[in-house]
Amino acid sequence: MSQYVVVDPFTGCEHRRFPGINDRQLDDLVAQAASAVPVVARSTSADRSGLLAKVADLYVERCRDLAEISVMEMGKPIAQAIHEIEFTASIFRYYATNADDLLADEPILVRDGRGEALLRRAPLGVILGVMPWNYPYYQAARFAAPNVLVGNSVLLKPAPQCPESAAAMQQVMQDAGAPDGVYSTILASDEQVVSLLENPDVQGVSVTGSERAGAAIAEVAGRNLKKVVLELGGSDPFIVFSTGDLDATVYHAATTRLENTGQACNAAKRYIVHDDIYDEFAARLVELFGSDQLRPADPRLEETMIGPVSSTVAADRLADQLARGLEQGARVLVGGQRDGNLFAPTVLVDVTADNDIYHEEVFGPIAVLHRVSSEGEAIALANDTPFGLGAYVFSADLEQAERVADRLQTGMVTINLAHGEAPELPFGGVKRSGYGRELGRLGVDEFVNKRLVRKA
Repeated sequence: MSQYVVVDPFTGCEHRRFPGINDRQLDDLVAQAASAVPVVARSTSADRSGLLAKVADLYVERCRDLAEISVMEMGKPIAQAIHEIEFTASIFRYYATNADDLLADEPILVRDGRGEALLRRAPLGVILGVMPWNYPYYQAARFAAPNVLVGNSVLLKPAPQCPESAAAMQQVMQDAGAPDGVYSTILASDEQVVSLLENPDVQGVSVTGSERAGAAIAEVAGRNLKKVVLELGGSDPFIVFSTGDLDATVYHAATTRLENTGQACNAAKRYIVHDDIYDEFAARLVELFGSDQLRPADPRLEETMIGPVSSTVAADRLADQLARGLEQGARVLVGGQRDGNLFAPTVLVDVTADNDIYHEEVFGPIAVLHRVSSEGEAIALANDTPFGLGAYVFSADLEQAERVADRLQTGMVTINLAHGEAPELPFGGVKRSGYGRELGRLGVDEFVNKRLVRKA
């Protein structure tokens, strides 16, 4: 039986241990979840949207307490942890408020004129969510909220270092009045996840995590003909051709890279900057990355913007990536220092295609800066990655920005904007970043039976 352990990444002290679930308990939860599906299917969308609205209210009420848990579990700066809870509440409220529209039947025009047809959404059944540690509440919400709305039962497996936030989310659902079996937290082992995918009561799985984890789970799910959504890694380019406000653009570049101490799949990990603006952009970026306001510090302090990375294992992995990158020709413009699990915000240059770090996802406060001399070169460099999650394009010429955006191999592009996420906007990527979408209308449609109804 696996152990789920909370270790404070700032102090290195163990906080609490949670026992994993045993096989009999897991079987009982799956059976309960499966039994809940036909019961919930007989409820109304108003019933389910009412539940989600209560969940949203409880997240708002418990915001500070929930945020402090993620500070302990993975070192998220407290101000950012609070923002995550607020965004989580907005996801549940979005699905609560828009339930009727999202679940409405869709008429289909019958071309021969005989009768009528429509598309009606029905629940699939029990859906497994394998969740990451970097945004424990937000990631769970974007999986759970649409599935609960459509009438599925969800089994949520948190990351091994996030059992306490998972227990708090379970309590929120329970206190909001969720029927037994609709939402169940499972502190399962990897072997038990495999057994779940082999269980005929489980109809699908959503995975947010590493490329390796996603591929392994998708392989088992594929053998068992289970629907899969994968939201995996990213190496998002931040492309700058021109700007009317260089200071604001540099600030956006920094914050999109360094939010959550650089531990976000859709962070701006590669700056691709045109010759015309490169020197000034680089100088201001180095100044900002090296400033006191971005100095790593105690995540419990309200003013902290950069905390520790999530664990010693993560810190060691990041240090190894940096060391290999430097050995293979990269050069540090600013940063590069490590103190335990604290990493100084770092900018690397001279990262070429024969450098490992050119092709890898860097999950921490390290950015790579590239100079380009043309639009075509910027596009080619942006697309020269195994990942395809998101991208940022900044240009004073909107036609240029849109032209470039259309040629990027990503699931998402934002133009002259940073931090543009919203509950109604779909999230997901292509290539090695996965497939499927979460949030918005598309998030509802991932795990539903889109049933055709044809009437005479």
